[in-house]
Amino acid sequence: TGVVPFVALLLLQRRPVAGRALLVTGSGCPSHGLCRSNVQEQTRRQVAVLNATAQELFSLYLKCQGEPFSSESDKLCNPAGIFFPAFRVNRTSERKEVMVAMYKLFAFLNASLGNITRDQEELNPMAKELLERLHNTTKTTRGLISNLTCLLCKNYNIFQVDVRYGDSSKGKSAFKKKQQGCQVLRKYVQVIGQAARVLLPHLSPS
Repeated sequence: TGVVPFVALLLLQRRPVAGRALLVTGSGCPSHGLCRSNVQEQTRRQVAVLNATAQELFSLYLKCQGEPFSSESDKLCNPAGIFFPAFRVNRTSERKEVMVAMYKLFAFLNASLGNITRDQEELNPMAKELLERLHNTTKTTRGLISNLTCLLCKNYNIFQVDVRYGDSSKGKSAFKKKQQGCQVLRKYVQVIGQAARVLLPHLSPS
């Protein structure tokens, strides 16, 4: 069916499934009691950090790939041909709809960062700063997913969400791996700013 629990979603890397949320009315949220008292503030900080560091991560990624990526990034990193979760919510959308869209976005991003990090460890093992930034971004993203999971369970009793993931880069050429990484990161830079503008007002203190 493509519907898997949150815990399993955190472990999945590249499972292409449909993208819709399921409202579950039973008592099944596994992490309802695990929410920290400051979960909303922590989520705000995590989104702000990702937004503030996205462009730097993309620029460093390009620098480490060398030519022709450094000089032809507009052409080679155009994300038009790749899958990326649609992000159609805005400031006037219902809070639940925003939270579900955010979960889909960051679950996808987490899996994509795993692909990119694996490829860069293979292709650029000496690019310590890039690898550190990738690891830090992944760590922040995973923390954000955990908090979104908690908020969806606590506030809406949603504990299952379908998420569609992108294609794996395994088996592709070095050039294609580099290109897929720069396409995803370029799109990430474009979307994270919008996500921050939409999400943060919904997490403002009451």
